[in-house]
Amino acid sequence: MTDIPLHHIVYGTCTDYVTGETLTDTDDERIRQGIVRLLVEDKGYPKNALEMRRRIETLFAGQFVVSKVDITVHHAGRRFMIIRYAPGSLVTRERPAIAVARVLEKEYRIPLAVVTNGQDAELLDTATGEVLGTGLAAIPGRDEAAAMFDKLQFVSFNDETKNERELRILNAFDVEVCCAGGPCALPKAPEGRGRE
Repeated sequence: MTDIPLHHIVYGTCTDYVTGETLTDTDDERIRQGIVRLLVEDKGYPKNALEMRRRIETLFAGQFVVSKVDITVHHAGRRFMIIRYAPGSLVTRERPAIAVARVLEKEYRIPLAVVTNGQDAELLDTATGEVLGTGLAAIPGRDEAAAMFDKLQFVSFNDETKNERELRILNAFDVEVCCAGGPCALPKAPEGRGRE
């Protein structure tokens, strides 16, 4: 077990449940892998419906930020839900999750977003910001997704001013300053590159 000064405990490496990639094994990564297992084993999604670790990069006022999308969920050829994990309060995670869902795809706004800390979750309507359900049970399973799919709105979010506003929100909310006083990243880890 490696201890990076003042911050992440690294247990070694682990294997991503969906992709088979080797990842840095941390407490946060173990929770992410638990969420993925929930989606596959309990919610019924095939592994190929899950896209792992997408990123959006923003640069405003000299502040470069990488916003992470832990899981993007597909159904019927469309990305319909994003899931973002972070420890702590869910309320503070709502707005950046909505921003991600609005700009991740060029052709349409992803209609649903989930914020979770691994123990609790909120399902969000990305058009209105409304909380549609709470708890891990609120994350729609494959059958629920299929039943609601025709009612979801995949509306174009192709307005330059609106896109920039959402990207600025991500840039402001997703700056990672941690207890070590700098960017929150694991040295040499592809899923958490920062200053080394």
